[in-house]
Amino acid sequence: MARFADRDFIDSAVVARLSRLQVNAATPMLGSVTGIHKSATRGSSVEFAEYRKYVPGDDIKHVDWRVYARSDRFYMKEFEADTNLRCHIILDTSASMSFEAEHGRKFDYARRMAATLAYLLVHQGDGVGLHCFADKIVHDIPPRRTPSHLKNIFDTLAVVEPAGKTEVVKVIHDLAERISQRALVVVFSDFFTEVAPLLDCFQHMRYRKHDLAVFHLLDRQELDFKFDRPIRFDDAESTFKLITDPSVVREGYRRAIDDYLSDMLRGCREFNVDYQRVMTDEDYEKSLAAFLLQRMRMT
Repeated sequence: MARFADRDFIDSAVVARLSRLQVNAATPMLGSVTGIHKSATRGSSVEFAEYRKYVPGDDIKHVDWRVYARSDRFYMKEFEADTNLRCHIILDTSASMSFEAEHGRKFDYARRMAATLAYLLVHQGDGVGLHCFADKIVHDIPPRRTPSHLKNIFDTLAVVEPAGKTEVVKVIHDLAERISQRALVVVFSDFFTEVAPLLDCFQHMRYRKHDLAVFHLLDRQELDFKFDRPIRFDDAESTFKLITDPSVVREGYRRAIDDYLSDMLRGCREFNVDYQRVMTDEDYEKSLAAFLLQRMRMT
């Protein structure tokens, strides 16, 4: 960690505490080296998977002799293979992520989470890549599992800044097709778009057998809408401006945001997407720890 001490988005104390936890895949992975995650293929780890009939050439050390004694037939024991995973971190760098309130920018919160997760993955022997996007992918780093590769990711996180319009639906659809091998895909975004097309691209990721986790970043002001005097709202991603009395629109706004969040949660549950709603006034370490602990219980 010493060579990353100058990065304000990575905290060595946080990493040390979280390194006691594993970043687990919720679904079997396909990797090129031995690792800690269940594989979609059969191997020789200690966890029994199933029986199959003996065929000439099989190694007799995997014959279950107890089953043979009962049935007078040869059956082979198969086991789950352990493998490494590839994680693709998808980071929203559109202008809406620059929203800043009392607890700082949403983008800085997301960057800290992404950097910490990348560090944990590389140091448990897994590959991690980074895809930063706005209206298109602006930084595209494929997964690698070496510490030197982690420097590439941190160098990119150090210079990238939120700007431009978001095309999160298009980007996730494109990446669903581009990521050829099943992977853990983690998206950090405020997801300011219509829910139906967003859930469609989530479903696309799941159809491609990727383990999808999304961190939905929200500022407390966006939920509470506790503005007490006429105010001008500026759209960060266009020239649209609105001057209004918050007391007039507050009830309708809160109803709309509640419907939006309910639809998001319901859709993610339907498509088996790991949905994490995160408020930027919460400790990012606790948010990541809750995510990691939940995944350790799932496996």
